[in-house]
Amino acid sequence: MNTLEEGRAAFERGGWSESYRLLGAADAQTPLDPVDLDRLSTAAYLIGEDAVSGQARTRAHAGFLERGEPVHAARSALWLAFTMFEKTRQRAQAAGWLARAQRLLDDVNESCVEQGWLLCGLARQRVATGDIASAHAAFKEAVEIADRFGDVDLTALARHGQGRTLVAMNDTAAGLALLDEVMVSVAGGEVAPIVTGAVYCSVITACHDLFDLRRAQEWTTALEGWCAAHPDVVPFRGYCLIHRSELMRLHGSWQAAFSEAQRACERLTDPPAQPEAGAAYYQLAELHRLRGEFAKADEAYRLASQAGRNPQPGLALLRLGQGQLDAAAASIRLALQETQDRRTRVLLLSAGVQIMLAGHDTAGARAACDELIRVAEGLDVPFPRAVSLQAHGAVALAEGQPFPALECLRAASATWQELDAPYELAQCRLLIGLVYRHLGDDDGAQLELETAQDTFEKLGAAPAAAHAAALTAQAPAQVSLRAGTGLTGREIEVLRLVATGAKNRTIAGRLRISEKTVARHVSNIFTKLDLSSRAAATAYAYKNRLI
Repeated sequence: MNTLEEGRAAFERGGWSESYRLLGAADAQTPLDPVDLDRLSTAAYLIGEDAVSGQARTRAHAGFLERGEPVHAARSALWLAFTMFEKTRQRAQAAGWLARAQRLLDDVNESCVEQGWLLCGLARQRVATGDIASAHAAFKEAVEIADRFGDVDLTALARHGQGRTLVAMNDTAAGLALLDEVMVSVAGGEVAPIVTGAVYCSVITACHDLFDLRRAQEWTTALEGWCAAHPDVVPFRGYCLIHRSELMRLHGSWQAAFSEAQRACERLTDPPAQPEAGAAYYQLAELHRLRGEFAKADEAYRLASQAGRNPQPGLALLRLGQGQLDAAAASIRLALQETQDRRTRVLLLSAGVQIMLAGHDTAGARAACDELIRVAEGLDVPFPRAVSLQAHGAVALAEGQPFPALECLRAASATWQELDAPYELAQCRLLIGLVYRHLGDDDGAQLELETAQDTFEKLGAAPAAAHAAALTAQAPAQVSLRAGTGLTGREIEVLRLVATGAKNRTIAGRLRISEKTVARHVSNIFTKLDLSSRAAATAYAYKNRLI
């Protein structure tokens, strides 16, 4: 068996790296015919050699034209268009190849499966221009052609397009049902590898846009078996790599998430100036920030901004972590003014609540929280629901309403557990610990805080671990305070508010009790602590780390 025959055999059994090497060697000896050039192009694409793939497919197109095979030439042109569509800088070229394929098929004027592939390409163009209904109709027609010719690859691609357009037209349930159906065939290895990668990346992007992280993770897990069976395939490109990194980060696989984010940065900066690079750098910055690598995070946010990705809310949270509260507050407020996209606002509002509470702007935090709740209700999926519940709990605690806070935080905690999100769950448990402490349950508080600290340490979340450790260390002082003074839990709440400068009327409103009851609590505090003024009470609260 010669080199060319070995390359063909490797291609048929899915040995893409071997096929690429052998067909490339055969081409160097004697130029390949168009069919083998198509094979070389496919193998090159699947192992990540995109430039070689494009060159081989272009030669195959020209070869088919020379042999008087316009339909095959059109098919090569269509594959060139599909592989270029995902690269923003090559979309004009993709449109050109699509137009050429259409002209060739129009000239032939015969029924063929390539017409279905053409319809998918035209539908993708219509999606880009916002003509979703027309795109949906084109995908539907492509499905009919695929069924007529029995082309499983075209069926998967066209039905997936139908699902995406249904989601875009707000028929989310029907759209996701179609995407799930397509992913069954994809994960089962029923379709070609190029289609597998394209459909999976599109589905995970749709799930990301909908915050349907549970579905995204389920299909990612299902596809891992396929990936293991094709170790030399590089099916994940562009935003797909970034979304995979986000999923890994959510589920606590921070090192894997970091590696995937780095790989996304490398792929999306060669060639340079790809718009998707901004999202890759942003994801890398987020991981650096969470791990406490603030200088590296700062640099990655800068690179994200240079590539066109707004660095918020991550940059504002970085400034908060660095103790630059005014800068954090200014950044998040400006970002909220400039952004209307629902998905982005969920993240901005969540960060805004954290930053405003840190700056003691309880009213601002409440306003951001109320909007976050409304947005989450409109999306009606677990992730934003958990984010809004946690924010609601944090604000309620700051407002002196421990029982409503606890109810929200327990609901958020249950959702984070369902989503297998250890970092977010630990943040929630930290807040629950503070509620328990507020209610005087110091043992319960200590357990929650220590559990949160342990999770942060295992993840490598250094800033969060340090914060949890500091809160845990405060517990003995507060226990001894109550034991030595006889202050009740409510009296400690009143003392804390007195120390913020709040008057009795304000305290009554915050705690939802009468001014007369507040006055009685203040009198009891002065008596028990042997204090004569609100200023002395404030000094006492700071000295005993109540503030």
